[in-house]
Amino acid sequence: MRETSTSGCKQKPGVIAPVVDLKRCEGKGDCVAVCPENVSEIRHIDKADYLGLNVMHRLKQRVHGMKVAYTPNAHACQSCGLCVTACPERAITLVRRA
Repeated sequence: MRETSTSGCKQKPGVIAPVVDLKRCEGKGDCVAVCPENVSEIRHIDKADYLGLNVMHRLKQRVHGMKVAYTPNAHACQSCGLCVTACPERAITLVRRA
């Protein structure tokens, strides 16, 4: 079980959300490992997302096992930025929710 620590967090949950650039993400899981709020998960890329990629990025997805990060618990993000820092592909940005 992951210990939750909010000491480095900058916002209340729901203000900021992580956005994953599927063109860059290689599904390595570093974001999942560092997130104290369990915001992200690594899973097989959704068919609609895959079809939305160009040929080069589809090929990249195949090479990397068709795995990407999704943020099903984005509402829990407290803007600590650990996922942004941990991502080796720089595929994650934090954006203010509308």
